[in-house]
Amino acid sequence: MSDPLSLAALADGTILSPFSRLRQLLDGVEPGHEKPIDLTLGEPRETMPPFVAAKIAEAEALFAKYPPIRGSDELRGAIADWIGRRFNLAGVIDSAREVLPCNGSREGLFYAAFPAVGRKRLPGQRPAILMCNPFYQAYLGGALAAGAEPVFLDATAATGHLPDLDTLEADTALLARTAALYLCSPANPQGAVASPAYIARALALARAHDFLLFFDECYSEIYSGTQPTGALEVAAKTQERFKNLVVFNSLSKRSNLPGLRSGFSAGDGDFLATLFEVRNLIGPQMPGPIQHASAAVWAEEQHVTANRLSYSRKYDVAGEVLGSRFGYHRPEGGFFLWLDMSQIGNGAHAALTLWKRFGVKVIPGAYLAQTGADGTNPGENYIRVALVHDAGTIREALERFVHVSA
Repeated sequence: MSDPLSLAALADGTILSPFSRLRQLLDGVEPGHEKPIDLTLGEPRETMPPFVAAKIAEAEALFAKYPPIRGSDELRGAIADWIGRRFNLAGVIDSAREVLPCNGSREGLFYAAFPAVGRKRLPGQRPAILMCNPFYQAYLGGALAAGAEPVFLDATAATGHLPDLDTLEADTALLARTAALYLCSPANPQGAVASPAYIARALALARAHDFLLFFDECYSEIYSGTQPTGALEVAAKTQERFKNLVVFNSLSKRSNLPGLRSGFSAGDGDFLATLFEVRNLIGPQMPGPIQHASAAVWAEEQHVTANRLSYSRKYDVAGEVLGSRFGYHRPEGGFFLWLDMSQIGNGAHAALTLWKRFGVKVIPGAYLAQTGADGTNPGENYIRVALVHDAGTIREALERFVHVSA
């Protein structure tokens, strides 16, 4: 029997995305309401910055040129300036060497696996790529495409919804062949935020065992209360600076521009030089007008503040409607609810029930996580709810099912 988590399984469609699995689950099932509400896709629907189209038109002539895959000086400079403002690193980031734009964070997260594995090949051992579980699908795709063994680190309520670094540190055999560790903060889907101490410890492990820490920060600008600490912010205080660290971010969530496909990787300059060469061979360039518009978006913060306030209102609504039902608590960051539906069965049963009885579509938590060798899945009892609609629609959706029972 073939390995269900193999490159062949990835290539032949055996490995399905959470959304394909949900379509199979709900196939032929009619929604139980005349006005269905889809809360599955993490696609922001707030207002995008009004100047984006004008900025693209302003640089329209660049469509006639092959764009630089390293990114324009303008864009890299704007990203470095934003990192400097946001993470108290003004003048610290070398925009020429420590910033590499990419077509959304997903592309960067995927391609980064190749040079990570390339620098960590041990005779007779398969490199490992570790990832938080639940996980973003690009982590798994990158690991398999690069020929690494994906290793899933459960992130549960018991561990603060982040992987347990104590357990990881004790597994020296695994760490010896680890090429990279993917972490996400604020976490998708749980909303947990890694503390400065947690980030520092993960980075220390990466350096002690010479693997890459890939820190996914694409939800960094959506938060409740204190803004999340960035990994670059922590690393800059160390003697080794950004060694063994690459962070990823994008304009999709920060600026409601998922269709712009604009993001960046930043950190370890030596690693990014190799990643550039990989992308120069097989990666897509970001079109010149998109680079120009992206630079303007990174430079503007008013729309980001308005965006954050809008999500805050939606969390207020969730608190009013749900109270403490389904284990709800206001997440520290991100725009998802991670609800425990064990009182009515597992997450898949709950997703089917909510669609069939109330016309509300959500993602089963198990579809976002990997089942372990012991048969347990950290997302089994949960559903993920994306707060991407307006506050009124979110209220209606939650009120439909707040009193659901088995």
